[in-house]
Amino acid sequence: MVFRLLIFVDSENGRYVYNRGEFCVLEKLDSPMNELVHQHYMRLALELARLGEGRTAPNPPVGAVVVRQEMVVGKGFHPRAGEPHAEIFALQQAGDRARGADIYVTLEPCSHRGRTGPCAEALIQAGVKRVFIGVQDPNPLVAGRGITLLREAGIEVQTGILQKPCQRLIAPFARHITSGLPYTIYKTAMTLDGKTATTGGDSRWISGEESRLRVHRLRDRVEAIMVGSKTALHDDPLLNARLPEGNGRDPLRVVVDSRLRIDPACRMLQQQSSAGTLIATTARADADKIEMVRQAGAEVIVFPTENGRVHLAELWRELGRRDVQRLLLEGGATLAGAALKAQLIDQLMVFLAPKLIGGASEFGIFAGEGCRKLIDAVRLNDLRYEQSGEDILITGDVERCLPD
Repeated sequence: MVFRLLIFVDSENGRYVYNRGEFCVLEKLDSPMNELVHQHYMRLALELARLGEGRTAPNPPVGAVVVRQEMVVGKGFHPRAGEPHAEIFALQQAGDRARGADIYVTLEPCSHRGRTGPCAEALIQAGVKRVFIGVQDPNPLVAGRGITLLREAGIEVQTGILQKPCQRLIAPFARHITSGLPYTIYKTAMTLDGKTATTGGDSRWISGEESRLRVHRLRDRVEAIMVGSKTALHDDPLLNARLPEGNGRDPLRVVVDSRLRIDPACRMLQQQSSAGTLIATTARADADKIEMVRQAGAEVIVFPTENGRVHLAELWRELGRRDVQRLLLEGGATLAGAALKAQLIDQLMVFLAPKLIGGASEFGIFAGEGCRKLIDAVRLNDLRYEQSGEDILITGDVERCLPD
């Protein structure tokens, strides 16, 4: 049996929580002790939920923890669509100990029957006493119904436990379920003086080894990865997930190529991979070239145009119909600039490398006209900063323009 040591300490500066037997401060909060306890168990549920991150589409990742007399008696997470939800695994592990117990779940228990039964009904049948929820289901068709079912059954329900990290966890699901579009992460790297390549176009490698490994781990957890035609021609990338342990899952490879300039003999079409390649082009593409690329193993789709190029919103909608929840955009400045202008980018990940290129190189992370006044600049919310080997990773959510 494994015991978890929790020490709660009051001081003049606030309340602190120590965890796992290590005397390091995890969080300082001016909140009641029982709220710290609730947050601790919800953190465990979040840790579990992240095990399924990038594997559950079209469902969200969810974690659940059953607690009885201050001991964890059941844990679970949703591993993939079609398998039981987190609450079911947690209840199965808890068995009879679930009766009269508390359960912490990162997302509101479902109230509808899909491939599996409603989790809210399972909690009622198991006889849990209290349900602590991180965030309400953003699906407009079911939001709040699970909470209502539980309360009507006499179960105490409390929502909003660590709401912000729980919302961040399901942001791709929320984007997809409410708009039909994938949640788009634009990943890029630049030097301290804002360059993404040298004056000669050399961009390998701006970021360090640890940052590149981190990107491959991200590729393993997204449903699709996208580049533009320039990146496909210049870099000839594989666009796969190469992990040291060798068990990475390749995402769907998407190339935006309005004139279909891709080489049918390029590396991404010659590799052995469980994932396919989708080439998004327009009527400007040569019919014989389309057939050659299809013979090389790619799926080619002709999209309507916008300003002579692939209509990006239509491409995003097509990916959404294919249950792509998380899209990793690794294209160059032209594609990134067009996606930003179309308000299709949800999150920005910038690896800032401790290097200086100097000179008057115009290589930046976005191309296009841009804004003329700072008041019109696109802002980032919920900024996070962390060390990534020798680099600094800056992550932020793109603030959407509000209608007039």
